[in-house]
Amino acid sequence: MFVFSLLFFILPVVVLIFIVAFAVKNKEQGGEKVVRHLYTYLVLFATLMMVIGGGVSIFMATADLVSPTGYYQSFTEYKQMVSHGKIEGSKTEMSEEELRSNYDLYVREEKNRQKDRAINQIIKSLGFIVIPLPVFLYFNRLRKQYKE
Repeated sequence: MFVFSLLFFILPVVVLIFIVAFAVKNKEQGGEKVVRHLYTYLVLFATLMMVIGGGVSIFMATADLVSPTGYYQSFTEYKQMVSHGKIEGSKTEMSEEELRSNYDLYVREEKNRQKDRAINQIIKSLGFIVIPLPVFLYFNRLRKQYKE
């Protein structure tokens, strides 16, 4: 949490320093050109950060898909919960085989839920790549045209 608050404090300062340095360097070109170049670079920076963030998110979701987190309740804990009636819809008297099969079913369902969440996260993260990437490419082409 501290890292994120530090990042949100430092990032605007770095952007402000970049803007001031760019404006001082290109002072002789005129105000409109400087603003146009600044806007182009800020859009490039923002879209590039979105694409990088989407890529990192896709990597993390793929890792969750390949190796989902385990089910954290052990069989003995599950058996105690059933015997005390804390799990809804469960019979109080069940054989050991029924308990084991129900527990295995819960474990499989939880792994499937984890995989479904990972696939959903991958699809959501693709939006952070597919949407800003054309904007980045367009503004990069504009930047190259300004240089010529």
